[in-house]
Amino acid sequence: MMAAAREHHTMPLSVLLKRELANERVEKPEILYGQACQSKKGEDFTLLKTECQRIVGDGITTYSVFGLFDGHNGSAAAIYTKENLLNNFIAAMPPDLNRDEWVAALPRALVAGFVKTDKDFQQRARTSGTTVTFAVIEGLVITVASVGDSRCILESAEGDLYYLSADHRLECNEEERERITASGGEVGRLNTGGGAEIGPLRCWPGGLCLSRSIGDVDVGEYIVPVPYVKQIKLSSGGGRLIISSDGVWDALSDEVALDCCRGMPVEAAAAQIVKEAVQVKGLRDDTTCIVIDILPPDKPAAPLPPPKKLGRGVFKSMFRKRSPESSSQIDKEYLEPDVVEELFEEGSAMLSERLDTKYPLCKMFKLFICAVCQVEIKPDEGISIHVGSSDFGKLRPWDGPFLCSSCQEKKEAMEGKRPPGDRHSSDSD
Repeated sequence: MMAAAREHHTMPLSVLLKRELANERVEKPEILYGQACQSKKGEDFTLLKTECQRIVGDGITTYSVFGLFDGHNGSAAAIYTKENLLNNFIAAMPPDLNRDEWVAALPRALVAGFVKTDKDFQQRARTSGTTVTFAVIEGLVITVASVGDSRCILESAEGDLYYLSADHRLECNEEERERITASGGEVGRLNTGGGAEIGPLRCWPGGLCLSRSIGDVDVGEYIVPVPYVKQIKLSSGGGRLIISSDGVWDALSDEVALDCCRGMPVEAAAAQIVKEAVQVKGLRDDTTCIVIDILPPDKPAAPLPPPKKLGRGVFKSMFRKRSPESSSQIDKEYLEPDVVEELFEEGSAMLSERLDTKYPLCKMFKLFICAVCQVEIKPDEGISIHVGSSDFGKLRPWDGPFLCSSCQEKKEAMEGKRPPGDRHSSDSD
């Protein structure tokens, strides 16, 4: 009887209207951002772009993109990725999606965009690479895709810390070390002769201390561009994002980075984090920071910097929600939990796992379009991403997604299945 009563229980119109108005406010938070950099090599680059249009021309369905590209062995890969990654990920998004579908399609499209950017850059045979931390903010939904050792953290309005990126340093990621050795690479420290080894763990040939990046054509395809992706939805109170290169994180803990700029406006906050990092270790590397505040539209900007040693409560006050006394008892009865929600997380390096999508998401992507480079392929020319997997025999011939022959070669190389000699194998200096 109670179940039946719940089925026919109607929600008061006043609550529905208030919730609808609240949703409209929530979906369009105010985005404030600032950046700062002290340069040693000139290989850090950023992309700060608001008002991107999900539906071109309507001026309403907008989202923001923030990217940090920390180059190594030159700046070519970082510059190329900054100029092309956004367009490549947009090209991988199916057309005519509503907002919820668009958000759900983001993780797969970001994987495709990263791999296409890497493939296109490597065809230029430039021996340069870059880390990438790439955040897409649509309403209160934050989606972060990352390769390398730059980092993105979030402090929510409730004062909780969330890690939105993964660290792909070989020194601290055993799973990545095992993947590389299984694919034919070698992991070890620099041998100075006589058996002495120094420095962090590196991948050989090439000597790169990262397991994932874009570029690095001279290192080997087992250094993959497949990003770790995490997607969360903020509470209506918003939060603060910090995206920084390893020049910051080698010097500061996450808590110190947040605490040293608490209460500051975004531009000053970014400058303070960089200043603190350089004071700790000196300017040994490019040191770059982006700070993004995601605020409810009726919330003022951050106040002037408070005295030092103030606690976490100062940041909470920036995002304080409306007093519960302002809501009626009937509103409380129907109030949904207002907390940070984790929507998606995946870090596998295998394209067959990252591009495979379940119903109904799979129906959004066109079947006879290469899942990576988006070129049209004839039904008899497409190669299933599941070829070579243990489940391939269970799948029907028309089960996608499919790859073109060029992207299939890329996939096989990343998985260590390309015959020796088909790839650049010389050590880099």
